[in-house]
Amino acid sequence: MAEKQSSGLTVVAIGSIPLIMTLGNSMLIPILPKMKSELNLSQFQVSLVITVFSITAALFIPLLGYLADRFSRKVIIIPCLVLYGAGGILAGFAATTFENAFPWVLFGRGLQGLGAAGTAPIAMALTGDLFKGSDESRVLGLVEASNGFGKVLSPILGSLIALIAWFWVFFAFPAFCIAPIVLTWFFIKEKDKKKDPPPFGKYAKGLVSVFKHEGRWLFTAYLAGAVCLFTLFGILFYLSDILEKDFHTDGVKKGLILAIPLLVMCTTSYITGSKIGQNQRLMKKMMVIGLAFITISYGTLSFFSALIPFISILVISSIGTGFVLPCVNSFITGAVGKERRGFVTSLYGSVRFLGVAIGPPIFGRLMEWSKIGMFMTIAGLTLVVGILVLTLIHAKDEGPTKKGEKGPKGPKGLQTADAR
Repeated sequence: MAEKQSSGLTVVAIGSIPLIMTLGNSMLIPILPKMKSELNLSQFQVSLVITVFSITAALFIPLLGYLADRFSRKVIIIPCLVLYGAGGILAGFAATTFENAFPWVLFGRGLQGLGAAGTAPIAMALTGDLFKGSDESRVLGLVEASNGFGKVLSPILGSLIALIAWFWVFFAFPAFCIAPIVLTWFFIKEKDKKKDPPPFGKYAKGLVSVFKHEGRWLFTAYLAGAVCLFTLFGILFYLSDILEKDFHTDGVKKGLILAIPLLVMCTTSYITGSKIGQNQRLMKKMMVIGLAFITISYGTLSFFSALIPFISILVISSIGTGFVLPCVNSFITGAVGKERRGFVTSLYGSVRFLGVAIGPPIFGRLMEWSKIGMFMTIAGLTLVVGILVLTLIHAKDEGPTKKGEKGPKGPKGLQTADAR
């Protein structure tokens, strides 16, 4: 019983890490129009508040992933959570104190991005270290659901906190970091390494071997995850803008509306992760169906202007994203052995963050160009990615594994490639 309780607390600790990371962008979405007017920013400038955070995270994730492989996951996660909170304090202090606050806000967001680089991607690797077989897929689904749940809570929390003042959202970040720091410190017990990790040269050679033999499907999986996050944050940026401009909706009501598609995605992610096990054929099928849903949703959205039909159609894309992300997570996490898992999952995290980073500015430009053109362009992109998944990922149906059993290492046996 005590062991089961300890395992449950470990899962809660792992799930709290991506939950905090998602607050970094999603909680700011509702306040971007207010920030734009208060700091006298352009549409492009205000999008940088999301982009700087995400690009910084994307750049540092591979380095922190290597360090996590070299030393330990906790040694990276805990300091990064502290740095994440400190960046929020700096951004909030700058917004309330400095006359030319925007550059300092961006600097604080950059520090937060550096902190975020050592959170969710390494939590994925940690899941692969501590859980095997169907348990691994279940916990990864929970991690993605936690990621989505953070996105659901974020716009509501951001709207509520902004009732005090818009810049108080920045000061909320360090407060939210306390729980995952404590949970990680006390309840995540990493297994002792049986041998020292390889030196960087051998480590890099092993990674090159992985991508040489399995890069085609691996990069396709990376692309699928990145495109899902690109469309998600792009449409949230668009929706936040039109809710105020076209529907005169602000405050908590706006946060609740923004949370609807995120709640659907969160719920779908959890259900998908709990059902797929280690069945690779099912994972691939769910990814293709999910991308088809996203394509249909975006191809249809341009014909609806009323809010309720628009949100209803948008929910279809959220279901699709909930199908895709847990399956990609399972593929990526099983791609290599433990000694290189941190880097491979972290590189995937970089790609995801790049998707988040380019979403708001690209959607902002497309919004200025054409509403119909924007939605059709995004639908075309997701259609292409769906075709790539269908043709380039060749999954083997290993069947569901029993609890505690070791599942397959990837669509074409990446454990073998890693051993090379």
